[in-house]
Amino acid sequence: MQRTAIPAALMLLPVSLCAQWLNYPTPGVPRLSNGKPNLAAPAPRSVDGKPDLSGLWEFGAGGSNDYLAGAGLSPEYLDIESALKAPLPYRPWARNLRKAREADHDKDEPGGKCLPMSILQDHTHPFPRKVIQVPGLVVILNEKSNDFRQIFTDGRPLPVDPQPSFKGYSSGKWDGATLVVQTIGFREDSWADVAGSPITEAAKVTERFHRPNYGSLEIEFTVEDPKAYTAPWTVKLQQHLKLDTDLLEYVCLENEKDVPHLLGK
Repeated sequence: MQRTAIPAALMLLPVSLCAQWLNYPTPGVPRLSNGKPNLAAPAPRSVDGKPDLSGLWEFGAGGSNDYLAGAGLSPEYLDIESALKAPLPYRPWARNLRKAREADHDKDEPGGKCLPMSILQDHTHPFPRKVIQVPGLVVILNEKSNDFRQIFTDGRPLPVDPQPSFKGYSSGKWDGATLVVQTIGFREDSWADVAGSPITEAAKVTERFHRPNYGSLEIEFTVEDPKAYTAPWTVKLQQHLKLDTDLLEYVCLENEKDVPHLLGK
């Protein structure tokens, strides 16, 4: 009943480890002649004819530990620079900040402090996320900390002077079969990955969501943050569809407090 591949350092005691629908069949799954799911079947379409990104997704290609598209890597959380095997174009202060965070064993990582993670960290977290797509809106429900993200696809522009937030402000439009999303308005203390690569208020993130078949979702994101980096950089990730299960309630406790004390013991 409990999620697998949960790093102990960041597993901060979910209050509930049980749910009612972990083994309930996913409806509408295309099947092969032997009855097994046909994950290579064409991607479904939404009511407005667009590719439907809806589903319960998990980081990685599934079964092969292929966390980065085209790479045989198996980290449970993604360190972007190590995964790319090439240095990111940090400005000196940003490189120094990453090194300082690593030296502190990432003690201030937002997820480890029960704070919402950035949208980049969300994409690479081992806990699943549910995408719900309706005309004009895509909602992402993250199992980690029970938080959510809204991507508006109703044509609205990005805000001119956004109040910085954990998830930023996202507006997307379709480019053929790919949903292109731009997000701004991040907090100055945002992390791009578990290694502490920074994201600042100056950042604009462009994501390209593409569902090549029923069982796969590709997410390519480009980070433009002139305050922290000397040039834009791009990462392409894989997600795989999880069938016959659902999200668990995950309530993150404040990790600086004693758990028995919180439980009244």
